[in-house]
Amino acid sequence: MKYKIESTENEVSIEVSETKGKQEKLLEAFQECQEGRCTCPTQEYSKLDSLEIETNEDIIKLKLKSKPDVKFDNSEISKCLEYTKGKVLNEN
Repeated sequence: MKYKIESTENEVSIEVSETKGKQEKLLEAFQECQEGRCTCPTQEYSKLDSLEIETNEDIIKLKLKSKPDVKFDNSEISKCLEYTKGKVLNEN
């Protein structure tokens, strides 16, 4: 799994590719965050206003919008993605 993070003032766009047949499991993990059940070891979730998920073949696109006057920390977003990657790719 590879990912690319791009950010603007109050949004972060993430493109996840090379999901190695684990796209369904990754989508489940991202949907947990979308539904308020995020298990990532970071406080970034408290900054989240909305999360949009879009899929296209082997690519998952996430768009995170922050609450007003709050900015995401991309290094913390990376930690969350690495946590999710480890959780999903290590499942049997």
